[in-house]
Amino acid sequence: MVSSGMLWLMAAGGLSIPILGQDAASVAPIPSDPLEMVTGQIQAADTPASRQAVLELLERARNNYSLRTAGQAYDLKASFTVNSGGTTQYDGAWQMEDMFDPQQGLRWTANSGAAYTITEIATKGMFYTEGTPSYIPLRLHEARAALFGSIPAAAELDRASIRTSAATFQGAPVTCVLLSGSKSTAAVATGRRWEETEDCIDPQSGLLKVHSQVPGRYYAYDYSNAPQLAGHVFPRKAIVTEAGKTVSQISVDSLEGLPAVDSNLFIPTDEMKQRGRAVAMAGAQKVSRTVGTGPGLPGAAAHSVCVFGLVTASGQLVEAHSLQPSDPYSQAAVEAANQMDFSRPPPPGEIRAPAQQHFVFVIEKFAAQ
Repeated sequence: MVSSGMLWLMAAGGLSIPILGQDAASVAPIPSDPLEMVTGQIQAADTPASRQAVLELLERARNNYSLRTAGQAYDLKASFTVNSGGTTQYDGAWQMEDMFDPQQGLRWTANSGAAYTITEIATKGMFYTEGTPSYIPLRLHEARAALFGSIPAAAELDRASIRTSAATFQGAPVTCVLLSGSKSTAAVATGRRWEETEDCIDPQSGLLKVHSQVPGRYYAYDYSNAPQLAGHVFPRKAIVTEAGKTVSQISVDSLEGLPAVDSNLFIPTDEMKQRGRAVAMAGAQKVSRTVGTGPGLPGAAAHSVCVFGLVTASGQLVEAHSLQPSDPYSQAAVEAANQMDFSRPPPPGEIRAPAQQHFVFVIEKFAAQ
């Protein structure tokens, strides 16, 4: 059961929320990974000028994939292949399409053959859906997050800790930005902390190259022959890795500006109307907590495992799995996360909160014996 004092965060980038007090010196370093870029010196952005410079870099990267701000209708077609080894649902080939008109709204579709299909329409402030009667699967939610929502808006980072590190990705320099939910963490630790989100950006082009919400899970972007729309540069490909293994490969097959879009595409069907308001894909929540004892001697660093899953609109945790699967405490961490209560009471004055699903990252710390 999660503490009643737990805070919630529904931001695009999924900044961390420390739930229980944690001593940075007592927590073991994050595991190594081929896509972990922050291995060198780290600087805290602890002045107004340094923070502003980083926020501008993040906003520049964010603007590239914010296609809906271009004021132009478009049709984007993408495909992706999931190979999770059974840790999540619907492995195999997927197709996805986004059709947007600034006057009419958004219509997107996705399918994994006959196994799962969805059509969603967002128009005039209303959201409708039809298709497979279940939540939106983790890997589909993930593909949309990878393409449309990795970096939070600058306004959401006012209270965030910001640290930076220079690195090299595929032979080119990048600036890696580490974000966490409290400025109090800015001066501690020499490496990346478990709760920090990482964004590595080419400072010359402003393109996002690597995004990591938690250690052990990474998006890597390829802009070869990148599609463009009204000054926005979109990745051609993205891969998603967990514990060094590629679990999803995403390809943007086409991106075309449209002079006009058929208005009939934005009219909800009778099935959509009967279903009512569609479930929204919200951002990410992070929970950090001590759950039991682990390996080591008194005074040794706590042993950490991160569990990644999806919380449905009903508060159920689904498709949960460890991002450190070879760790001896991996299964215990998953079992502990599955015992948590993610149900969310409605905000004050509301009978029922809007239906949302979101990612959750549960950082389970096993205290040394």
